[in-house]
Amino acid sequence: MECVVQGIIETQHVEALEILLQGLCGVQRERLRVHELCLKSGPSLGVVPSEVRLLCDLDQPDPTWTVKHVGGAMRGPGADQISVMVRTLIESKVSKNALRMFYALGYKLDHELLKVGFAFHFQRTANISVSVSSVNKMPKVHAIDEAVPVTPGMQIVDVTAPATPANYSEVAAAVSSFCEFLAPLVHLSKPFISTGVVPTAAAAAASLMSDGGGTAL
Repeated sequence: MECVVQGIIETQHVEALEILLQGLCGVQRERLRVHELCLKSGPSLGVVPSEVRLLCDLDQPDPTWTVKHVGGAMRGPGADQISVMVRTLIESKVSKNALRMFYALGYKLDHELLKVGFAFHFQRTANISVSVSSVNKMPKVHAIDEAVPVTPGMQIVDVTAPATPANYSEVAAAVSSFCEFLAPLVHLSKPFISTGVVPTAAAAAASLMSDGGGTAL
């Protein structure tokens, strides 16, 4: 399982967000350059549709591959009372031949993206990851060098943390608490809920840039 929230930020304020995250997380950022392929099942795999994602970390000297299956979100009164999405997640490292294997199983390429940006990984009650990235699409299959932004001038902010059925409430609370510190720059909510940009972002960014992130939180 994982707890996740998502938001958008104007590219002009990303540097200020990085300064804020550097101060909050206390760790160095990591570069992010991920090639993501979304595969969907064909008719030979049954009537119930299935979707998996293959992710290749292009920033490694020897690019590594991960397969990820994102399940449904938790529903019910418990889910309605928390501000983050709790969903099932299965992922595993795979070899570079994984795409060929999924094609042989009957999956077909639906779309592919290139995500470029940075990420922070740190411990605060839970193992929290924050990524800030521009999402780019390819005009041709696997044409990474020709990728163009899906939403020019905007970047995606994702905050995620692994969880279990026993501790998801505690993890969700930790994620929600951390997101409050980012509120002046970006509003984070459950995925697929559009909240737009934060009206105070310009002023907050100017303040952070002027003092190099030294503002007391």
